[in-house]
Amino acid sequence: VCTALAAQGLSPDVVREGVLTSPARSRRRATLAARKTKGGALVGFHARGSEVIIPVPSCLLLHPDLMALLPAVEALAKTGGSRSQELAVTLTRSLAGPDVRVEGGKALDGTLRMDLARLAEAHGLARLTWGEETVALRAQPEVQLGRTRIKLPPGAFLQATEAGEAALLAAVKEALGPQKRLADLFAGIGTFALPLADEAEVWALEAEAEMVAALDKAARGAQGLKPVTAEKRDLFRRPLEPEEMRGLTGLVIDPPRAGAEAQAERLAAGPVPVIAMVSCNPASFARDARILTAGGYVLDWVQVVDQFRWSHHVELAARFHRTG
Repeated sequence: VCTALAAQGLSPDVVREGVLTSPARSRRRATLAARKTKGGALVGFHARGSEVIIPVPSCLLLHPDLMALLPAVEALAKTGGSRSQELAVTLTRSLAGPDVRVEGGKALDGTLRMDLARLAEAHGLARLTWGEETVALRAQPEVQLGRTRIKLPPGAFLQATEAGEAALLAAVKEALGPQKRLADLFAGIGTFALPLADEAEVWALEAEAEMVAALDKAARGAQGLKPVTAEKRDLFRRPLEPEEMRGLTGLVIDPPRAGAEAQAERLAAGPVPVIAMVSCNPASFARDARILTAGGYVLDWVQVVDQFRWSHHVELAARFHRTG
């Protein structure tokens, strides 16, 4: 993070000491590779820079609840996979039980649907999604965001660990301070929007329709929240414009790895007093931070959060305030 900031002419002194690192065996979401073999099935992660699948029978990253699903993933590969085609199996730990989504499997027919439904029942899966179709649903997968439970769409983005999510949320709350009306850009399922709605009115913008619908439904069903407006909007194609920011007392932005260059340019020209930025890519963050500082913002601090132990990946949260 310090190197990325320095490369953009920004002081690395703003980076706080101490990395907030998630515990071992705490990953609640992961995508495994699986392939049917002559003698059964091979399940694991890809070797670095390779398509070779390495088994992970004693993985130190995944939550024990996900490790318990390895037999289910093997069964899925045997039932709906092939020796020539690899499956991508996304496992998510939810309050209702395991949520499993499979991509790359055989085309569904009546027999395969019945076999997969029986498999889901036998292994206690809350939901099994095959490609774009839900083939088994014992209970709607849910997670807790603040005081609100939200029902997860299949494949919805979720922070990798609960500890990492809590660390990022705490940093965002610290950055913003007391607020009246916020915007949450690239809001996802409401990781920040829903907890922040305890104290402030929130305008949440997200490109994926299913996540917008889930966020809207959760907000409407929650008790005691300030108003939350969930809007479908592709912020890469149609960034929030400065005139639309009038009346906002603060803003949260959590873009994908590519960052949000076009949106940062609009923010730099806008009137928002304080911005909390979350990023999973120090390089794109530093680029966008330079755009904001060139537009009159001050980068106050950066907090590094490590949800991906034993890898080079880090995430961060940062505070910007507009001078004057």
